[in-house]
Amino acid sequence: MKNIKSILLTSVIGIASLTFSSCTKDLGEINKNPNSPEIAPTNMIFNGANRVLFDNTRDGWWMARMSMPWMQYSAQSNYVEEDKYAYRDNQTTNGWIFLYRVANNYKDLIEKCEDPATEVQMTQYGPLQNQIAISRIMLAYVFDNLVTHFGDVPYWSYGQKDNPNFQALNIDKYLTPAYAKQDEIYADLLNELKEAANQLDVSAGGFVSGDNIYKEPGAAAAWKKFANSLRLRIANRIKKVHPAAVAEMRDAVASGVFTSNADNAIHKSGSTNLEGNPLWKTFFVDNRTDFFVNKTFIDLLKGTVGNFGVDPRLVKIAAPNGISWAKYKEGYTDNDTLKYYTGIPNGLPQVENYYTQPANVNFFSRDILKATRGEVLMEYAEVEFILSEMNNWSQTNYINGVKANLERLGVSDEAAAAYIAKLPAANERNVMTQKYITLFFNPDEAWNEYRRTGYPDTQILLMPGETGTRPQNNTTYVFTPLQSGNVIAKDLPARVRYPFTQQTLNPENWKKASAELGGDEIDKKLWFAK
Repeated sequence: MKNIKSILLTSVIGIASLTFSSCTKDLGEINKNPNSPEIAPTNMIFNGANRVLFDNTRDGWWMARMSMPWMQYSAQSNYVEEDKYAYRDNQTTNGWIFLYRVANNYKDLIEKCEDPATEVQMTQYGPLQNQIAISRIMLAYVFDNLVTHFGDVPYWSYGQKDNPNFQALNIDKYLTPAYAKQDEIYADLLNELKEAANQLDVSAGGFVSGDNIYKEPGAAAAWKKFANSLRLRIANRIKKVHPAAVAEMRDAVASGVFTSNADNAIHKSGSTNLEGNPLWKTFFVDNRTDFFVNKTFIDLLKGTVGNFGVDPRLVKIAAPNGISWAKYKEGYTDNDTLKYYTGIPNGLPQVENYYTQPANVNFFSRDILKATRGEVLMEYAEVEFILSEMNNWSQTNYINGVKANLERLGVSDEAAAAYIAKLPAANERNVMTQKYITLFFNPDEAWNEYRRTGYPDTQILLMPGETGTRPQNNTTYVFTPLQSGNVIAKDLPARVRYPFTQQTLNPENWKKASAELGGDEIDKKLWFAK
């Protein structure tokens, strides 16, 4: 049973454990369940934490109503507020709570592997040092999500448990944890990923089961490559404000990053309601047919904007219009005729009845709205685009990146070769725009890249104050964001506001963190974007 500190901290930061835990002795034997283990196996903790992570960050709220429409991959038909930056506060509150909960689970897993009372039992589920290292990698992934969305946040580090600035997840000492500064968090994330990669024994295994990202055999070696690739991503993001990041990038590459699609970090999904892909569940379980492909993105894939020509990924990402939801569910026929791909205009002034009719919009393709589609943490193509940037916009790395994503999506060799043959030469705009297409499967990272670089720019994205066009009749409108918090953004959101509950449950630390930003508003740029 939870003690009073756990209950209080659940309210303040939202880190209630998602795993089984021992009952307190004062309630005695009456609280024991003979059909359940008193101490959860670490592989169950890991599997459960990963599932909760992706169910609540790639779902119809955290992703589909923020980063996907903001980066103009999608648009909503029944609501336009969130597409125009007026998101609901419970979206970010729930995201905050679930991210801290899964972070607490990874920490709990580590503690079970190190506790003399439980470590022998936990050896049944994989080599202890590898379980710890893999959990450290996932902790870095989770805290990277938090710091890129909010800015300064409460933080916990395996390698710096005694750092007085890192107070999160420590209910015995800190019920109202301080917010660590972004630069400190980033420096520690790089260190954690490096140490975790070095901690992994690649001659041993990973979790015996429950790992739906990298299954045996060879899981430890795969996790090592992911740790190095994630370190490369983060270091690349902060290199303009953190001079040591360039050396970290070189070291990550030398230590071994992704070299093919076989290395991709993808969380597998199942075919049931419990294990299915989160976006599939939004459509097929929750019956929320709200989200369709954005006109901006379709124009890019059709070659209407940009300079890449018709992209064979168009039919891999979007279904043709003219089909009802019932017909979509029965199964539709692929059609590569461009007139059947129009998309919903970004940021319409109001809900327009035309776009609430499924036959007039482009659903995501059957490959996207598939129960078993895995969620991409990071893929090889992204590594190649980072290497192109590292190597002064290398043409070879650029081509490798495009080719890798085409291959992963199942584009035929013939179509891929024809598309690649017509690619314009590598430069910042072209590489970053192709990276943007790849990051459709990781829209939060696309948002990070926009805030870091400004790409894709207004050549591709419809920016606040610009004129958009309705494809069915060529009438125009002005994309005008709504007030969000106390501001009307003049650019894409620079961050999201802290959960409203922080103002009442952790007020002093919220005030301090907000003051560091210059105000708890969506237009305050984060450290890496300055």
